[in-house]
Amino acid sequence: MRFSDIPGHDDVKQHLRALVDNGHLPHALLLEGPEGTAKFALARALAQYIHCSDRHDGEACGVCPSCRQHASFRHIDTIFSFPVIKRAAGKPTLSDDYLQEFTSFVTEHPWMDFDGWLGKLQNPNTLPAIYVDEGAELTRRLSYTAHASKYKIVLMWLPERMQTETANKMLKLLEEPFADTLFIMTSDRPRMLLPTIYSRVQRVAVKRYDNATLAGWLSEKNGIDSQAAADIAVVAEGNINKALNLIGTASDNDMFLDSFTQLMRLAYQKKIGELKAWSLILGAGKREPLTRFLDYCLRMLRENFMANMHRPELNVMTAKEQAFAHNFSRFINERNVLPFYQAFSDARNDIASNANAKIVLFDLAVTVVLMLRK
Repeated sequence: MRFSDIPGHDDVKQHLRALVDNGHLPHALLLEGPEGTAKFALARALAQYIHCSDRHDGEACGVCPSCRQHASFRHIDTIFSFPVIKRAAGKPTLSDDYLQEFTSFVTEHPWMDFDGWLGKLQNPNTLPAIYVDEGAELTRRLSYTAHASKYKIVLMWLPERMQTETANKMLKLLEEPFADTLFIMTSDRPRMLLPTIYSRVQRVAVKRYDNATLAGWLSEKNGIDSQAAADIAVVAEGNINKALNLIGTASDNDMFLDSFTQLMRLAYQKKIGELKAWSLILGAGKREPLTRFLDYCLRMLRENFMANMHRPELNVMTAKEQAFAHNFSRFINERNVLPFYQAFSDARNDIASNANAKIVLFDLAVTVVLMLRK
C-alpha cells in the first residue's frame, strides 16, 4: 500500500511523510477518526514508506524487496495485531492464529469494513477482542532485534478492543519502548482507550471524507456516473466502506423510494383498495429485501422530519430524495414522527420474525393513512 493508492487526506499524508523525512518519528503513533476513513491503509502506507530502501518524491518505490514484502504481507519486521475471537479454553488467543484470514480480509477490504472482518471470522455472535495473550506475545517478539530494517513496526488495528489486561501490558511497552520498535495504531473510537495509553501516543486526526473527494474517487475508480457517485457520497456520510456497499444497492434505493412515495401518496389520498394492492405486491417479495425497504423508510422519515424542521445541515439525501422531500416533508412533524417511526420499526421486526408480510404491510398502510392526518 502506497500513499498514492489512498484517496484524499493530502494533509495527513504530508504530515506522515514529514515525520519520516525529518527524523521525528514517535515510538507510538495513533491515527484516529471515524470508521471508513482509510486509517489502516494510511498506517500500512506509512510502514511501507519507513521500510522502503528507495523512497522518493514522497512515495515508497513499490519495487524494492521491502515494498514487495509489504505488498504480500510478509515483511519480517512488520507485526499485525488486531481483534480476534477467543480460541478453545486453555489455548492462547493470538492475532497470528488468524493472520491468513486477516490478510485475505485486508486484500478484499483495504478500507477495513468491520462487518467484512466479522464475516471472515464466521462467528457473528462473538465480538472480537485483543486478548491478554497478545500482549505477552508482542513483548516476546519485540524483544528480538529488527532483522532487515532499522525498525520493527507493529500495525495495530482497533486498539480500543484490547482487554484491560492486554492494555496494561501494552502500557508497559509504551512506557519502556524498545529502541528499534514503532507502534502505528488506528482507532475508530479512541476515547475507549485507557487514558494512560492515549496520553502516551502521538495522535493524528483523520477526518471523514468530504462528499466531493469521495464522489470523485467513486466515479474515477469504480466507473460510476458522476451524479450517482454524488448521491452515494451524500448518503455514505464520508465513510468509504459505506459508499462501496451502496454501489450495489443504488438501484434498490431508487425502487425503495418509488415504493415509499407510492405508499405515502396513496395513504394521503385514502385509496384503501390501491393500498391493499400495494401491500400484496410488495409483500410477495423475499423477507430480506423487505426489511431493507423498511430500514430505508425509517431513514426517509428521519430525513423528512429534519427537512420539516428546516435543518438542511442535518439532512443526508440524494437529489431524488430531496425532490420528493420538498413537498412531502411538511407531513412529518413533531406530533407524528415518533408514532410513524414506531409503526415502521414494528413492521420491520414483525417481517424479520416471519410474520405474514402482506398482512403486516397492509396494516402499516392503514396506520399511515391515520397518521398523515395528525
